[in-house]
Amino acid sequence: MTFSVATWNINSVRLRFPQVKRFLARFSPDVLCLQETKCPDEKFPLGDFAKLGYGHIAIHGQKGYHGVAVISRHPFQDQSKNFFCGKNDARHISATFEKKAGLSKPVTIHNFYVPAGGDIPDPALNVKFEHKLQFLDELAACSVTKDAKAGTRSILVGDLNVAPRENDVWSHEQMLKVVSHTPVEVRKFEHARASGGWIDVMRGFVPDDQKLYTWWSYRAADNWKAADRGRRLDHIWASRALEGAAQTMKVFKPSRGWQQPSDHVPVIAEFAL
Repeated sequence: MTFSVATWNINSVRLRFPQVKRFLARFSPDVLCLQETKCPDEKFPLGDFAKLGYGHIAIHGQKGYHGVAVISRHPFQDQSKNFFCGKNDARHISATFEKKAGLSKPVTIHNFYVPAGGDIPDPALNVKFEHKLQFLDELAACSVTKDAKAGTRSILVGDLNVAPRENDVWSHEQMLKVVSHTPVEVRKFEHARASGGWIDVMRGFVPDDQKLYTWWSYRAADNWKAADRGRRLDHIWASRALEGAAQTMKVFKPSRGWQQPSDHVPVIAEFAL
């Protein structure tokens, strides 16, 4: 069966629920993974999603910051949360789908929000950047990565806050000293991906020599589209057990032009599961 997964850093699920509703009405993915929900669990709009046909939700939230959610049209078997860097912040949630979702074999969807890292790309001067680098190191060694390497059917999505390839940013040379594209971040990011044997699903559909963005800064204001100074911060990875399963991939850029938008846009992939 075809199983579609979307990922979107929504930058406040309650503030931007109208945009989410509009997106779901257009694309109806099986699963929507949100980051930066900025909402404690008890205030998450569960009922609003249920009215749209998405009554199965795994949430890991906190007040005002971070927060991740897996929102599904189908029941899931299990859910789990991982914590990183000794912090109790809400940066990971997973859900495992199997027979209740119409699948013959289980598949686990992991939703991550990697720390942004602040503005100064020096861990000695910027604790936020230090946190980001530590998070990437721990991602490379965590159970999620080990399970993928061991052969589980896994999909990892989210705002990973690193644009690893030259054409994942508007200017490789000018971005080398900007957080999200520095060599140390890219090295640790790619080490985490290689450690799990993760497949970069998006670049399987868009060649390396083509630009690919999912984020445009609010600082660009009204000319974000014309300037097109984007970055690919949002990613979809698949474990080697799902090699060849990705059938389609779409970056829905129009949502960046909606009223009161997130600075990220949704990414959708369809898998033959």
